[in-house]
Amino acid sequence: MRRGGRHRTGEGEDEGAGERRARRDELSPPARRLACWLPAALIVVGVAFDLVTPPQYTAAPFLSAAPLVAAPLHSLRTTAATALAAIACELLVATYHGVEDYYESVTESVTVVVVALLALGINRVVRTSDARLASVRDVSEAAQRALLPAPPARLAGLAVAARYTGARAGARIGGDLYAIQDTPHGVRMIVGDVRGKGLEAVEAAVVAIGAFREAAEQEATLEAVAGRLERALKREGGRRAGLDQFEGFTTAVLAEIPAGNPSALRVLNRGHPPPLLLTPDGGLRELPPSSAALPLGLSDVAGWPDRIDETFFPAGALLLLFTDGVTEARDRAGRFYDPRARLRGCHFTGPDDLLDVLAEDVARHTGGAPADDMALLAVQRPLEV
Repeated sequence: MRRGGRHRTGEGEDEGAGERRARRDELSPPARRLACWLPAALIVVGVAFDLVTPPQYTAAPFLSAAPLVAAPLHSLRTTAATALAAIACELLVATYHGVEDYYESVTESVTVVVVALLALGINRVVRTSDARLASVRDVSEAAQRALLPAPPARLAGLAVAARYTGARAGARIGGDLYAIQDTPHGVRMIVGDVRGKGLEAVEAAVVAIGAFREAAEQEATLEAVAGRLERALKREGGRRAGLDQFEGFTTAVLAEIPAGNPSALRVLNRGHPPPLLLTPDGGLRELPPSSAALPLGLSDVAGWPDRIDETFFPAGALLLLFTDGVTEARDRAGRFYDPRARLRGCHFTGPDDLLDVLAEDVARHTGGAPADDMALLAVQRPLEV
């Protein structure tokens, strides 16, 4: 998904045009072309079938199907044009053959007319539904911008970029989260994924981001930041009823570039996909935790001290943090997306370029939008002059 927001509809398009386009875009390119031209093809094939077969064979099934196919995929104008074309062709072929069986001819014509009117009604219902869905998605996008505002392009001398890509189905916001800020202790960041979907996951994400922003400013170490997050999410889990009270958790990776030491990178991983470090020469290194740790919110299950892993952060290198929407994206054969294999050897002009390439590559891999949300955060240390 390229930056610049969602696609805007033209002035002449109805409110649901974007949703119909999104519905077609989920198909493969050959299927999209078929969906666009199938109504016209049905009319042409129906007329040809009627002309080359004996009079007892009729084009009515083809002509009736054309507006029904157009109704959910095209605008009201296109559906109406398809319906009128189907009715006109039915009358023309009936006139061409002459009236051998008056009642049969009238029945076929009335059938095409009734189905055409039904298709217009279906199109109206679909348009209304699409408009409502577009409105809901506009609200969810506004909520996303409030919860996950775009970070500044430069922060404490570092180049920064972030993306949130919604899943193929459902609302465009869920429990994936990211945040980055300059603090007295250095630049600190988090990428996380709240278990579950829906409003409860969003609420937990709000709690996690709020706790991180406060703790990142006040706590001297990443371990203490993680402890504050743990306590905040436990309070949130206790507030909820049902399963989340006992099983709610958030996977997260916290990272820090200490103040006064830009070549150091500290990472604390709580059950999250490990970050990737991409060097200017095309090299790539995964940063797995030296010891496994449970996600945040599960301290009642087991607990042990958090451990920080520190590594060298070369000048010009890119740090990439992401949620499991990336690594769990599958192609049509069920193969998972592997960012290590896909990004190794690549060169990027900056964090924006990296995230653009990654999001587009995941979309190509899945054949459309991913099946799960993706939160992406990239930070680049500038080249030393």
